Amino acid sequence: MPADASAPIHNRIGAVFVHVTDMQRAIAWYSALLGVPQSATSHEGLIYDVPMDGPTGLTLDGHAHARGAFQPGGPLLMLPADDIHAAHAFAGEHAREVGPVEDIGSVSVFHLADPDGNRLIVYAENRPGDTS
Repeated sequence: MPADASAPIHNRIGAVFVHVTDMQRAIAWYSALLGVPQSATSHEGLIYDVPMDGPTGLTLDGHAHARGAFQPGGPLLMLPADDIHAAHAFAGEHAREVGPVEDIGSVSVFHLADPDGNRLIVYAENRPGDTS
């Protein structure tokens, strides 16, 4: 079934998130497992994008642990959008537990839950001049 072109959230996975408690240990483990070189973290050492083949990213995320709120089972799926505010309004009509839009530097994000309570993230790249 083709995607509805009027939906502002794209029908593709932008990245899979793995929430970690020890960023350096996780970087070393995933790099060894996948046979990829290690590089620098971003977002004050709390985000690491594992080099991957193909369009879907693998992101190690230390934000929950840094906030003291780490719990296994955090959102693992990240969906892209062109306009974060249109996507946020749309999600408010179709999802439960839609969180606020947060500007985290290179992207703006919001969290939402499906009917079973599974958590997802929607993101859009921040462009110069955007205000969230």
